[in-house]
Amino acid sequence: MAHFAIGDIQGCHAEFRELLALIDFSPSRDRLWLVGDLVNRGPRSLEVLRDVMALGDAVTTVLGNHDFHLLTIAAGHRAPHRGDTLDAILSAPDRDALVDWLMCRPLCVAEGGRVLVHAGLLPSWTADDAVRLSREVESVLAGADASRFLSVLYGDEPSTWREDLAGDDRLRAIVNACTRMRFCDADDRMEMREKRGPAFTPPGFLPWFRQPTRRSASHHVVCGHWSTLGLAFTPNMSMLDSGCLWGGTLTAVDLDSRRIFAVPSRSPVAPVTAARATHG
Repeated sequence: MAHFAIGDIQGCHAEFRELLALIDFSPSRDRLWLVGDLVNRGPRSLEVLRDVMALGDAVTTVLGNHDFHLLTIAAGHRAPHRGDTLDAILSAPDRDALVDWLMCRPLCVAEGGRVLVHAGLLPSWTADDAVRLSREVESVLAGADASRFLSVLYGDEPSTWREDLAGDDRLRAIVNACTRMRFCDADDRMEMREKRGPAFTPPGFLPWFRQPTRRSASHHVVCGHWSTLGLAFTPNMSMLDSGCLWGGTLTAVDLDSRRIFAVPSRSPVAPVTAARATHG
């Protein structure tokens, strides 16, 4: 059995299928971790969702910021943005099943010394903390208050995590850390505006994974989200958004052997050099 992880797919269905063939993935034999952002901007988000759902228990995926964007639109709380490619999902005959399935995905998973999350983990969070906080959000998304919470999900405040946060502020901070964060400081303050790479780190902040006091450093964190950074590997991190959407590649890593596999973008939204300046 092999255990693979794949970076942000974002509707790049042809590349996803090609990558599964390249790694010879078998749902009866292997396991697959997906870092979130299954949908949006790429040409075939509907087909990606259907294929991932069909893989059943062989796949574990966490929610990314683009997945939340779909959920808020489907709930009627936001209008699609220019450049979104979600119409096929929203008008599909199996729309409700797809949205319900996505709504039940976690923000964070920890297993066997590894953590799966879309964006990152705050310095004060251990792996166990991240899973516990993820479950708080999962509980709301699975309950009667889900639509109301999605209506107040967006916003950068509170910008600093505290364990005594409560209500929507607490849940929003958890979602922002797990699905949007790139830079933070040692006191769990998040900076949400800068989307470029570490060369553009705002004063007083560091890329979240470079915080020297990060309590999750004992685990291997598997994540994506940061296409302007691209692939990044350290002994305790695999960052897998290699910008397929923007003309880069879709990347998989064998989490046991650390072997890397990649397929090139087939239908980029924009040239990678231009797009990566503003997107992630």
